[in-house]
Amino acid sequence: MYTFIKIRGFRILATSTLLALLAVNQNAFAQAANTVSSASTANQPKLAVILNSGEASVSLIDMNTRQVIKTIPVGKEPHHLMLTPDQKTLLIANAAGNDVALMNPTTGELTGKIPNIIDPYQIGYSPNHKWFVANGNRLDRVDIYAANGADLKLAKTVKLAKTPSHIAFTSDSKIAFITLQDSNELAAIDLETQNVLWTMPTGKVPAGLWMTPGDQYLLVGITGDDYVQVIDWKTRKEIKRIPTGKGAHNFRPLGDKKHVFVSNRIGSTISLLNMQTLEKVGDVTGLPAGPDDMEITPDGKTLWVTFRFSKKVGVIDIPTMKLVTVIPVGKSPHGVFFTPRAGWE
Repeated sequence: MYTFIKIRGFRILATSTLLALLAVNQNAFAQAANTVSSASTANQPKLAVILNSGEASVSLIDMNTRQVIKTIPVGKEPHHLMLTPDQKTLLIANAAGNDVALMNPTTGELTGKIPNIIDPYQIGYSPNHKWFVANGNRLDRVDIYAANGADLKLAKTVKLAKTPSHIAFTSDSKIAFITLQDSNELAAIDLETQNVLWTMPTGKVPAGLWMTPGDQYLLVGITGDDYVQVIDWKTRKEIKRIPTGKGAHNFRPLGDKKHVFVSNRIGSTISLLNMQTLEKVGDVTGLPAGPDDMEITPDGKTLWVTFRFSKKVGVIDIPTMKLVTVIPVGKSPHGVFFTPRAGWE
């Protein structure tokens, strides 16, 4: 039996029979977690922000009690979020609301709004903070803004093929890479000129993007299949396919410059990849449906993940690879954020 699932303009072909799950490699997870610098208890985050994409709201979770303490309206279809470069303001992109909400990242208080940011599905600052990129998933466009923190000035709108999704940058901030979900392509944009440098084919329904250390390879989550595609972006060639699980979707690096997690939406697993050997070294299994966005506490020991199809957020103990808590939230939870958090490099 096959079912089409449509979420924010892209389609995933899912089967009722999932692939057999691979064996869990506990040592790999434990060793990877131990390489991340420990943080004192006093430096642990207190408030988690969860975007409920299907309810135009944000759930605020007390991370000590692991209970939702408040749910607030924020705007239509909030999908992704990120901090401003000064670390003082959380940007929440409301794709159907055509704006970006501003939030105090530690209190959860809404402090303002940036209007007329059209269809901001995925957002990102270039590493040098000079450019702000907003992918118009619904309108097949990428808007590039000259950025001064939350002060954004539109430089150019770049029309692309179907359903621009996730973003990655070169470390020198010269190129932005964009996955195009419904045309099965990867695009490269020159940020200085805002011109498309090239496009290349990918697997079915490419979504999450991650650049390996040294800008060596791009990792692409192939949500329409069961693998991560490794691309040498300089030669525009596929290097390898790393089998992970059905619906390989989004990435979150562990912060040790060696390992990165990938969520497998349809397989309901999370895999850990070694970016040096380009191999999968473990899986977290037994999860609710639809693992999606992820965040890691600053001690490197706890992974928080939204379950897009289950109206839940999960807390995973990284050393044991076990789901320890699920927290009910709103419909179609997507982005997750707290501060402080483990490093992204």
